[in-house]
Amino acid sequence: MPPARTTPRKPRAPRETPDARRTRAAQVLKRLRREFPAAATALHHGDPFQLLIATILSAQCTDERVNMVTPGLFAAYPTPRHFAEAQPAGLEAMIRSTGFFRMKAKNILGCSRALVERHGGTVPRTIEELTQLPGVGRKTANVVLGQAFGVPSGVVVDTHVHRLAQRLALSAGKTPEKIEQDLMEVFPRSAWIDVGSILILHGRTTCRARKPLCAGCPVRDLCPSADPPLPGAR
Repeated sequence: MPPARTTPRKPRAPRETPDARRTRAAQVLKRLRREFPAAATALHHGDPFQLLIATILSAQCTDERVNMVTPGLFAAYPTPRHFAEAQPAGLEAMIRSTGFFRMKAKNILGCSRALVERHGGTVPRTIEELTQLPGVGRKTANVVLGQAFGVPSGVVVDTHVHRLAQRLALSAGKTPEKIEQDLMEVFPRSAWIDVGSILILHGRTTCRARKPLCAGCPVRDLCPSADPPLPGAR
C-alpha cells in the first residue's frame, strides 16, 4: 500500500534573538523619533498634581475630552486640599463627560486626601509611593514621573502601546504589566519615557487599530505585521 501523501511543512522563520530584537527596537525608535521629535503627553497641565488628576480622568476617555474638562475643574479645585474637601456630587457633575465619573471621583477624592495626609499635598517622586495612592496604577504613575519629573520609572502602556508592541513583535504579552516588562528589556532605561509617548502618537496617526496606514509607515520594513509584508521584513 503506497504511503499517504503529506503536505510539506513550510519552514519556520528563524526565531529572533534578544539582541536582534533590541537592535530592531532601536531602529524603530530612531525613525519614530524623527516623526515625533517633541513627543509628550497631550494632557494639559500646569503642575504634577494637575497631571496626576488629568491622567486619572483619561482612563477610558480621550485626552481631548479631558482637556475640555480640566480648565474649569482646576479653577474650582486649585489644590489637593480643595479636592480633598470637595463634595462627591459636585465633583461628579464636573467630570461626568469623561465617563465612569463616580469611580473617577472616588479615586480623585481618595488620592487627594492621601496626598494631603501622607505627603503634605505634594506629589511624591517614586513609583512605590505613587502606586500606593488610591486610583493610581503603574500607567498613571509612569506618566506623572516621566512627564512631570523626568524620571524613567517604566514604560507607559495604554491601548496604543499594547497594540504596537504586539504588531512590532516587541512583546507577546497579554497584560499591560507583561508588555511593560518586555519593552523595558528591549529599550534602554534612558528611552523609557520617550517610548510610551512616541508609540502612542504613532498609534493615533498611522498604526491605527482599524486600517493601519502601512503604506506610509516609516518602520514598515521593520514590522512583521506590515500589510502587505515587505521582502526582508523581520
